[in-house]
Amino acid sequence: MQSSHTATAVSSAFDDPNLIAYGGLEPVVRLAERCGLPALADELIRLPASKDGTGAFPAAKLMSLVGGMAAGADSIDDMDRLRHGAMGRLFAGVRAPSTLGSFLRSFTHGHVKQLHAVARRFLPALARHTPLLPGADQVAYVDIDDTIRRTYGYAKQGAGYGYSKVKGLNALLGIVSTPLSAPVIAATRLRKGPSNSARGAAAFVAETIRTARACGASGLLVMRADSAFYGADVVNSCRALGAWFSITVRMNASVKAAIARIDEGAWTPIKYPKAVWDEEGQCWISDAWALTPDLEHVYAARVRVVDVEWKVFS
Repeated sequence: MQSSHTATAVSSAFDDPNLIAYGGLEPVVRLAERCGLPALADELIRLPASKDGTGAFPAAKLMSLVGGMAAGADSIDDMDRLRHGAMGRLFAGVRAPSTLGSFLRSFTHGHVKQLHAVARRFLPALARHTPLLPGADQVAYVDIDDTIRRTYGYAKQGAGYGYSKVKGLNALLGIVSTPLSAPVIAATRLRKGPSNSARGAAAFVAETIRTARACGASGLLVMRADSAFYGADVVNSCRALGAWFSITVRMNASVKAAIARIDEGAWTPIKYPKAVWDEEGQCWISDAWALTPDLEHVYAARVRVVDVEWKVFS
């Protein structure tokens, strides 16, 4: 195959007024409307009034942003993909990229909580209308972690250097999943860059567990976290809401001493069916050792893991 014309003589344009490039957005938008997303946006998003109307019509702007992201937009300019061909006949109220950019820039650190409130109420409604978390009535997992998102410029509110030595914002994430489902973001919390991982973690864990329950996680619920969230307040939040937990224990002096006192015969070898990559040691791990179930309660008391209950999962 070869071109039959010179490059300067060839041109193409996709300007058919009946063209719909993202027809799959139609059921997505209908589902969002059925679950009450526009009404939640109008009810909960309250931005300062301005002459250019930046804070007006939050539902239309939020729905435009959701539609653009579902269509693959990863920048403000990409939001213009919703305004070509027959998209204007399929959807009403689509806002221009410049309008959406002004809308997002008007959010302060505190206003982000309004978006969080919208998401927290929307997710249970979505779970009622779709098989979002199949098998959640049997077993579900809540994974808690934080991340640093790099920011640029000097005017970004709350930006700072955290444990990663990268200037940015810190975000807590609460993820809900089941053995049959993909992970679902159930809760988020935007924080200043220098925030400690465990700051406000107990309340955040409780909020994520409540959201998971509201989404249908009525069976066994296990909260999992790394050693950054090792503390009595996080454990107590799980206990108060009837959730099990698996938290990595920090290897401090008292824990090491207690482990050293455990008899050799109390350990049971474990073989992982698939090796696990250890980032810290830069090696693959396929073997481990666990306490035999009948001795766990004895050694849990010795280790004094902030009153953590040791539980065995099959």
